[in-house]
Amino acid sequence: MPEGDLPFEGEEPQAGYPGSRPMPAARPAPASNRPAAPGAGNRPILLKPRSDDVVDADDDDDLEDEEDTDLQEVLRNAPAWLVSTVFHMLLLIVLGILAFSTTRRNTELQVEVSYVEDLGEQLEDPSVLESTATEIETLPEQMITPPDLTPVEDPLAAPLELPDLSLPLQPTVRATATKIEGPAIGIALQGRQVGTRQALLKKYGGTKGTEKAVEAGLAWLARQQLDNGTWSLLGPYSDGGNSENIPAATAMALLAFLGHGDTHREGQYVDVVSKGVKALLRMQENSGLFSGKMSQQTQMLYTHAQATIVICELYGMTREKSLRVPAQKAVAYCIEAQDTTGGGWRYAPRKDSDTSVTGWFVMALQSARMAGLEIPPEVFGRVTEYLDSAQIDEGRAYGYLKGGLESTSAVSAEGLLCRQYLGWPQNDERLVEGVSSLVKEHPLTYDGGLDQDVYYWYYITQAAHHMEGSIWKDWNSMLRVHVPKRQDSKGPEAGSWSPAGDRWGDWAGRLYTTCLSIYMLEVYYRHLPIYSGYEAIAGVQQQPASEIDPAPAESDDKPDDAPDDAPDAAEDEAVSEAESS
Repeated sequence: MPEGDLPFEGEEPQAGYPGSRPMPAARPAPASNRPAAPGAGNRPILLKPRSDDVVDADDDDDLEDEEDTDLQEVLRNAPAWLVSTVFHMLLLIVLGILAFSTTRRNTELQVEVSYVEDLGEQLEDPSVLESTATEIETLPEQMITPPDLTPVEDPLAAPLELPDLSLPLQPTVRATATKIEGPAIGIALQGRQVGTRQALLKKYGGTKGTEKAVEAGLAWLARQQLDNGTWSLLGPYSDGGNSENIPAATAMALLAFLGHGDTHREGQYVDVVSKGVKALLRMQENSGLFSGKMSQQTQMLYTHAQATIVICELYGMTREKSLRVPAQKAVAYCIEAQDTTGGGWRYAPRKDSDTSVTGWFVMALQSARMAGLEIPPEVFGRVTEYLDSAQIDEGRAYGYLKGGLESTSAVSAEGLLCRQYLGWPQNDERLVEGVSSLVKEHPLTYDGGLDQDVYYWYYITQAAHHMEGSIWKDWNSMLRVHVPKRQDSKGPEAGSWSPAGDRWGDWAGRLYTTCLSIYMLEVYYRHLPIYSGYEAIAGVQQQPASEIDPAPAESDDKPDDAPDDAPDAAEDEAVSEAESS
C-alpha cells in the first residue's frame, strides 16, 4: 500500500515505520519503498493506536507489554529539547503547587494592637465624600465625639452639628440639654465678657490691684503648663504638693482661665486653654468619669466634680454643641455617683456622704444648670436631705459628716453656699446669720493659724458675694487688700501664692493655693450674684462701652505718682477695719 493510504481496521502496528497508522502485515511494502535506516537525532516516534481502533480482549496483556515497550522507545528516541521542555514544565508545575499550598497554610496573620492618643491618617469612603463634599468644606471639625461616632483629628476644632443625645441613668433620671429662652442661657457666666467684666469689677468693689493680681496669676499658670497640656500638683514650680493628681491640677488651672473669660476661642490664652481642654477631654472615660494619674483614689470624685465644672462652664460660655456630649456624660456620672441613701457624695460612687465632696458636686451641677443642662429635681432633693442631716443650729452651720460632726468654718461656708444654690432666699435668717457669723468670727488673715485657710476663703467669698450688702463689703474689704499683697512679685514664682502657713498648703502645694486665690479675686465677675444676677447684668450692659471705667472707683483717690500696688484710701480703711476686728 502506498505511503499515506489508510490502514485497514484490525491490523496491528509494526515497530520501526513512520506514520500515524500501523502498516498492514499481509501486504509488506516493497524494499524499494522502505525508508532508510534512521540516523541519530532523526528517529521516528511511534504513537499508540487511536482509541477507536478495535483490539481483541484476548490480546490485552500483549498490548500492555507492547505499550510499555513503545513508551520506553518513545522516550529513548525523543529529541533532547523535547525532554528538557517536558521536564522543566513538570518542575514548574510542582513548584507552583508547593508555593500555593505554602501560601494557603500561612494565611493566619498575627496582629498586634496598641492604642495611641493621636490618630494616624484615616481612610475615607469616596462615595461618602461625594455626597457630603459641600458640608465637609464648610463645616469645621468637631471638638469631641461620643464613642460611637467617627473620631476626628482635632477634638478642639470648631463644632459639627451633633444629634440630640441623652444619657440614660437611673430609670427616672435623665440628663439632657434643655431649651432656655433669652438671656437665661449662661446668664451667670456672662459677667466674664471683657466690657461686662470691667463694669462688674467696679460695681462690686474690685481694684486695679485685684485685677493685676489675677493677670499675674494666670501668667504664672500658663508658664507651668506641661507639654502635653496638663498641669501637675508637684511641679515644675517650687513648693509642690505631697501627692499627684494630674486631672485635678489640670481642671483647677483651667477654671482660673475660664473665670477670667479666657476660652479656647478668645482671650489672651487661647492656646493654653485649648491644649488644657484637649488634655482633660482625653482623660474622660466612656462612663463620663474624668480619671487619670492620681496618687490617692479617695480624690477620684473630688477630681470628677472639678473637671465637670470646667466642661460645663466652657459649654455655657461658648455654646458649642459638640461640648454638650462630654458635659452630659460628666453630669450623668455625677448623678449616678450620688449616694441614694445619704443624699451626697464622698470618696466612692454611691457610698456615703460628706459636706466637702458634696459641695464640689453641688457646684458642678449648678454649673450644668448655668450652661442650660437639665438636672432632675430629685437629685437636689437628696442633697437637701443630706444637708439637713449635717446641719447645726437649724442650718446656720454644718458638720463635715451627718449629725453635725467635725464642724469647721470651711464646711460651714460650703454648706451655706449649697443652701443658696438650692433655693434658700437671701433674707433667710439662718443664711444671713450663718454667713455673717463666719465673716466676723473667721476673718481673712495670713497669721498662720487655723483661719489661714484658702479653702475656707474660697467658699466664704462666694457665699458673701451672693449675699451682697454689708456682709459682702465687710469680707471684700479684707479680700481685696490682703490677697493681692501676699502674691509673690519676684523670681520664677512671680504671680503665684506660697502655700506656707496655709492650713492645707503643705499638703496641696503652690498650684492649689494659687488657683483658689485667683478664683477669689475673680469673684467680682466670675459668677453673677444669685439673687440679683439679672439686674446686675442688665445694669452694666445698658452702659455705653465708653462709660465703663476699667479702673475701680476706689483707685480714683490714688495720687498719680503712687505705685500700682499701693493701697488707696478705701483700702487703707479696709485694712484698719480688718485689724480692729
